[in-house]
Amino acid sequence: MAVEDMEKLVAGLGDQLRWSAETKIPEIAPSSLHLVVGMGGSGISGDIAAALATSLVAVHKGYGLPPWVRVNPPAVIAISYSGNTEETLSAVEEAGNSGLPVYTITGGGRLAEMAAAHGWPLVLVPGGLQPRAALGYMLGSLLRILEAAGAMSLAPSDLSRAADLVDALAASGGMGWALAADLAAGLKGRAVIVYGASGLTAPAALRWKTQINENAKWPAWVGLFPEVDHNEIVSWTSLSELSQAHVGIVALRDESEPSALAARFDLTARLTSQDVPWVGEVWSQGVSGLERMMSLCAMGDLVSIEIARAAGVDPVPVETIEKLKGLLAEESG
Repeated sequence: MAVEDMEKLVAGLGDQLRWSAETKIPEIAPSSLHLVVGMGGSGISGDIAAALATSLVAVHKGYGLPPWVRVNPPAVIAISYSGNTEETLSAVEEAGNSGLPVYTITGGGRLAEMAAAHGWPLVLVPGGLQPRAALGYMLGSLLRILEAAGAMSLAPSDLSRAADLVDALAASGGMGWALAADLAAGLKGRAVIVYGASGLTAPAALRWKTQINENAKWPAWVGLFPEVDHNEIVSWTSLSELSQAHVGIVALRDESEPSALAARFDLTARLTSQDVPWVGEVWSQGVSGLERMMSLCAMGDLVSIEIARAAGVDPVPVETIEKLKGLLAEESG
């Protein structure tokens, strides 16, 4: 596969969101506390959902379950596109053994088998993609489950409007690609620092980071305001010659950000730009929180592809991840 193949996958985000708006959701019991367990391209849906939910949605990315579930038992939502993510499966097994309610979202694999064996509610999404290219299926299904459980307000039209917006951004020759190409040019030869802020832009910044990592095979890290102003702001001075030449910052902004955060973005850029380049800002688009977050995530997809194109990298395979999985399987015996 080549860059064009990932372009086609990215262009499917809107249709995936529409599929999620129309798919049948199993019966879900109301709950005021949910724990989403998932990793990587699947687990990012939990981060996005947690920022949009109106009741408490926690996210766990690791083996087993966090200790607090023994005191405050949640409904557990397991999300794994492949259905074979070992960390997620260990969390689901512990949840089942603990008698917690479990809901599942997957494209198949062991998780689908466990759901069938235990009678857990299951949303089976279309398979055959890379997990990171199935965001619309996984996120949309998760949002629908949370809406059914009373954890958020969501109408099918919310998903449809978000789908229309990301379609416009990813349209061939559209403004999304032009901005992505411009940012990728500014980031040429530079490790990427994506700055977001607590709230809607934090999950989008994480999605940018992971998409650049996987699609472009390129180093990228995340920093979140206001925390970066309590530590990272001073880190650029000692190696400024290196960071001036080989690091680039992209800031993700949202019109709903408080004025105090807006001031921090602007003042931090002013204080650090002599040591590290601020390559550009990307502002969210749309009205609802879902639209605005999806617009930023879609732009991250496009930028990751443009960085891969400039570097001559095939965005689709993730060989080192697959090698690691093989080695782990050998170790476990």
